[in-house]
Parts: sequence; structure tokens; C-alpha cells
Amino acid sequence: MNVLVVEDDPTIAEPLADGLRRRGYDVVVVATGAAALQADGVDVVLLDLGLPDIDGYDVCRQLRATSDVPIIVVTARGDETDRVLGLELGADDYIVKPFGFRELVARIRAVTRRVAPRSDDRPRRAGPLELDPRTRRVHLDGREIELTPKEFDLLAVLMEEPGVVVSRRRLAEDVWESGWYTHSRTVDVHVGALRRKLGDPAWIETVRGIGFRLGRTP
Repeated sequence: MNVLVVEDDPTIAEPLADGLRRRGYDVVVVATGAAALQADGVDVVLLDLGLPDIDGYDVCRQLRATSDVPIIVVTARGDETDRVLGLELGADDYIVKPFGFRELVARIRAVTRRVAPRSDDRPRRAGPLELDPRTRRVHLDGREIELTPKEFDLLAVLMEEPGVVVSRRRLAEDVWESGWYTHSRTVDVHVGALRRKLGDPAWIETVRGIGFRLGRTP
């Protein structure tokens, strides 16, 4: 997912971008409204209001006039009138600085789900492996695989982008809804159980020190 961070303060922009990249996001940082309006291929915008060239509200208005991209206003302006104005101009969400990073990531996921809920429900396939989020069923070579709810959710995340590395931290957040898991081996234990049920450990590859990815079709 491509995140555009529109923030002119590098002491805020750089740590924010680094944190998002560690969660697996592709991040572009711009410091002006003009640069934000010229950006392409963006999946979600984190928009500060206090920009040096164009007022953030105007940027929000212009982005919404030409695109359905999710916009989250990230600002120090916390008055109710500011919130209402931002939302009326087309922002999908509004978060006030200082904010918790986990909360921001949760809001990013929420707005992207609202914008494209159907894409999350589409059946996912990797060779003979098929997963249907609507029925919560998994088939391998036409045979249904019985998974626990957490095993299913874990496989669903890995199958979003086969071959792409997914960090343990992201798996913990998406599957267990936790910034980090209570027991350090929780993800590893569930991956092990999932490998056994799929019948071949090559389905899920370990990337040492980072996480896991759905491997090549065995």
C-alpha cells in the first residue's frame, strides 16, 4: 500500500515514515500542498493542515474533487470546528497530534477497508490453494482444509500478496489486534500449525529476523 505523508516538519515526517515502512507500507513524504496534489499512485493520504504554501483544507478540497483516495487529516488543530470542517471538505478521518502510532495504523486500515470493502472479500488464490473470505473456507487441490479462526486470518494476510514478506508485528496487529503479542512465539506457533495442515512447509517461508511470506507453489 502506498502512503503519502504530507508534512513539512521533518521531526514528525521522518519518524512517521520510518514507522510505516517497518509495518510494510511504501511511503512518500512531501512537504508542500503543491507536491501533494501532483502525487500519483497513492492509496491513502496523511495530510497535515499547516503547510507552507497551501492551506491543508484547500489541499483536502482539491484532492477530493479529483480523487476518491482516502484522506486522514493529521494535525495539531483539535477544535471541533476544525474537525467538522475537515470532514465536510472530504476527509475520511481526522486525528489530532500527538497521537499513538498504533491508533494511526488502525485508522489507515479502517479507511482503506471502507473505501474498497469488496476487494477484501474477493477469493484469493495461489496455485492450488484457494481462500474465500466470505465463506471462510480454504481449499487445497480441491480438498477443504479445516483451520482455526486465527489460522485462517493468518493465511488470509499472507495471501493478500503472495511472495511479499509480512512482518511478525503486522501479523500480530492484523490477526491478534495487538501492537505486539503477549508471547513472543505466538505467531511462530500458529505458522507451524498452518504449515502442518497445508502439508508442506514450503507454503510459508520464514524470512529470518523479519517475518513470513507465502512461498512458491510446492
